Amino acid sequence: MTPESSLRVTQQLAAAAPPPEGPRPLFFYDLGDPESYLAAERVSAGLPLVPEWVPIDSRDLSDQEAGADRPGRRVALEALAARRGMQPLRWPAQWPTEHRRALLAGTWARQLGRTVGFSLAAFRQAFADGGDLGDDETLLRAAAACGLEADELLSAIARPVVGETLDAATGAAAAAGVRRVPALAWEGEIFHGDSGVDVLADMLETATRRAEAIAAALAGRDTRAPRGRAGDGDGTGR
Repeated sequence: MTPESSLRVTQQLAAAAPPPEGPRPLFFYDLGDPESYLAAERVSAGLPLVPEWVPIDSRDLSDQEAGADRPGRRVALEALAARRGMQPLRWPAQWPTEHRRALLAGTWARQLGRTVGFSLAAFRQAFADGGDLGDDETLLRAAAACGLEADELLSAIARPVVGETLDAATGAAAAAGVRRVPALAWEGEIFHGDSGVDVLADMLETATRRAEAIAAALAGRDTRAPRGRAGDGDGTGR
């Protein structure tokens, strides 16, 4: 099974049935990283278990060059977007840029339970529309797209506790083994890069099918359980 076909299968499974109970994967990403954007557009629809989104500052990870504008990286990411059937990447005029305020806004949105909506809007502002995540106007457009108040956002990202929360999340990700973004964590394993989405999709698909098979077998065993021998409970004592 190719990565693309595997992802289509898991999308169909996710649409056909509610997600199974159990621990959720963690999706670590950086709003200033275009590969994180490509992965973000896929993870919610492409995994049988909907992940928890965690914005982090990848510049504090061990593989600090992952988000850099290395020679050939733009071309490679543009080709990846084309293979995924996504609209062409539109690069900000200055990239990489200073985007900590965007990460603070994403951290605040996570505290409100609005991480996915804000993060997707911010990613699209940056890499679909070519906006600058270092510009507050870009952040405010992203906030408006998901129903967050502009004044509340600007007030929140100025609070030290939000920065401390972002730094703590980044430190926890590094301690868990995240070396670069995007990354998915599940059951003690880390899956790096856009290709990590496909690897985890295969693993979760296998786990989901195994759980369904076990549940079906147990249900069948219950329906075939013996009802007791003739004479049981008839007062004969035999």
